[in-house]
Amino acid sequence: MVRQIQYVTNERGDRVGVLLNLETYQQLVISRNDDKILVSLSQGELEALAEIKLGISEQTQLDELLEKNAEGLLDESEMVRLDNLIEKIDRLNMLKARARYTLHKLGE
Repeated sequence: MVRQIQYVTNERGDRVGVLLNLETYQQLVISRNDDKILVSLSQGELEALAEIKLGISEQTQLDELLEKNAEGLLDESEMVRLDNLIEKIDRLNMLKARARYTLHKLGE
């Protein structure tokens, strides 16, 4: 999304201020004291991020590894891969939560 920037100038032509659209202003005000807010993302981008999931191949791999783990059949490399997938899911869940939180705050 391209935003047009408008400046306020004094009589000499020096930039002394900037005009912001309401959406940009709200994002700045909301995010000023809240490091959980995701800034510079459009509503559509936030909504997409809030619904992001593992890819099909990674989800399939996760399901297979979890099943093998429940049966106690994982070797060392599979255990590492399972741990990596679980860490990735944790990071995705944090991003999803931040996206939902940002959407909620922008909607207030």
